[in-house]
Amino acid sequence: MVQGSSYICSLVQSLRSASFPSKLANYSGYTSRAASNSLRHPSTYSEDEYADVDWEKLGFGLTPTDYMYVMRCSKDDNFKEGRLSRYANIEISPSAGVLNYGQGIYEGTKANRTEDGRILLFRPDQNATRMMHGAERMCMPSPSIQQFVDAVKETVFANKRWIPPPGKGSLYVRPLLVGTGPILGLAPAPEYTFLVYASPVRNYFKEGTAPLNLYIDEEFVRASPGGAGGVKTITNYAPVLKAIARAKDRGFSDVLYLDAVNRKYLEEAKLITKEPRWTIYREIVSQLLL
Repeated sequence: MVQGSSYICSLVQSLRSASFPSKLANYSGYTSRAASNSLRHPSTYSEDEYADVDWEKLGFGLTPTDYMYVMRCSKDDNFKEGRLSRYANIEISPSAGVLNYGQGIYEGTKANRTEDGRILLFRPDQNATRMMHGAERMCMPSPSIQQFVDAVKETVFANKRWIPPPGKGSLYVRPLLVGTGPILGLAPAPEYTFLVYASPVRNYFKEGTAPLNLYIDEEFVRASPGGAGGVKTITNYAPVLKAIARAKDRGFSDVLYLDAVNRKYLEEAKLITKEPRWTIYREIVSQLLL
């Protein structure tokens, strides 16, 4: 059992001196302002209007917003111009690559509202770079960094009224890259869809900013050398649901995973991510800590 923040801080310190090769290191982070971008499909709501949400009761769950962003391309082509559309279900073939073979990756970032009315994004270029790395591993074409960042901005600005007031939460932004083309044999899908949707959220953990109570799992592992743990593929998440459910049934906040080889070294927790040879993808925030 891991209790309190002091233990996690010591883990950060112990990892701080390690060498973590990362393709993300070639790109500098930045904070961007919403006022500099314009929408192709202007919102029908006023600039200062908030969505009808009880911000005091906001948790970490899906609250559908107004718009999503969609862009498509074929296997041997590059992504071109995408567009905003109303948030809605999408139509997909039963034989789509993502449904049959799990050919999909996703990202997650947030937009926050400041006291002086600005909308801030946290280093979306880093998420774009991580998606490009993941797409290469999963044999998928990916949006360029600029396309990714522009899509995130457009989605945020189109859903501006869903961004919580300062101090009340964030607008969580979920970019997805999935193989939507039909494929029967085991091979890359013939068509791909990049989409971005958003939802207002509060803290991921019910404890908020309080120390977390983590369960050290000695049975299940998060990833292994040579696997796909170094990319944010959708296939990495369902296998850990059992470990998470078991930890929560025992009163813990989440799971702290050990390495797959020796079962005694820290491999991954929600914010602390060790990354030897891309065994586990690097969290954008933990990259700053390390």
